[in-house]
Amino acid sequence: QVQLVESGGGLVQAGGSLRLSCAASGNIVSINRMGWYRQALGKQRELVAQFTLADTIDYQDSVKGRITISRDNAKITVYLQMSSLKPEDTAVYYCHAYIRTPARPLYSEYWGQGTQVTVSS
Repeated sequence: QVQLVESGGGLVQAGGSLRLSCAASGNIVSINRMGWYRQALGKQRELVAQFTLADTIDYQDSVKGRITISRDNAKITVYLQMSSLKPEDTAVYYCHAYIRTPARPLYSEYWGQGTQVTVSS
């Protein structure tokens, strides 16, 4: 089965940095989109950044300029480098992708288990 496994979350002070990783594994044929969402307590899940089908990057306006998304195609891994973190960045960060496998003719949506990022003031 396809899995998305996040790592790199933790507790940091405001102004600090974190690098999140998401590794996809399984019998993957192709990936449509892959990136990061987050969900703060009491709020809806929102896009942080993602690679699009056209290999462009979509950014969430509130974090634009403070984050860099990158990927390693050989490892099927995406990274989210975050700097100048603010308390409002506190959330569970989820890896997300649309992936096609040999078992399914269409792209299916996958979510990682989430990694907690807590930014103290």
